[in-house]
Amino acid sequence: MKVDVYNPEGKKTSSAEISDEVFGIEPNDHVIYLEVKRYLAAQRQGTSKTKERGEVTGSTRKIKKQKGTGGARAGSIKNPLYKGGGTTFGPRPRTYDLKVNKKTKQLARKSALTYKARENAISILKGLKMDAPKTQDLLGVFGKLNLTDTKTLVVVAEQNNNVYLSSRNLAKHRVMLAADLSTYDIMNCKSILFMDDAHKVVEGLLKS
Repeated sequence: MKVDVYNPEGKKTSSAEISDEVFGIEPNDHVIYLEVKRYLAAQRQGTSKTKERGEVTGSTRKIKKQKGTGGARAGSIKNPLYKGGGTTFGPRPRTYDLKVNKKTKQLARKSALTYKARENAISILKGLKMDAPKTQDLLGVFGKLNLTDTKTLVVVAEQNNNVYLSSRNLAKHRVMLAADLSTYDIMNCKSILFMDDAHKVVEGLLKS
């Protein structure tokens, strides 16, 4: 499979071959669902906590005598029925992590990348040099590539602080390392822009 290669001026310079083993498989929707579900679950903190009747500060004295009042029995001011009492079955700290096998994760990423390739939403940018972080310069490059208003995931092969810092104020553009690419990130964008040889790093990670 071939994708277009562009220079920083927005001109198509050539085409690059990308692996059908990664970008041209038969996609599996269910594993994409499982991996996105796992990713979103892992973002939850799980720190919610309420006090139960044994944890609330208050007297343990019996409020009133057992019989003869005409009302219900009451043994503690910390009863959940009273204001300031404990919470019944309240949330406790927990982890929302889900287990997904390594091969399932890989299949999910390959399936997501295949969908993007089918939509012609993958391109490669070569030759971008940034001597210092400057958002306007990077935005100008995106404009020449007709990606200004497109939710774009920019994938770099290795850490590039100038590109990363230049993108932080851009609402529709996100820069991330090829090694950190997740199924959620792929599905959560309209277009993927690989810088230089970033696609080869992704292929190396997913071919195994």
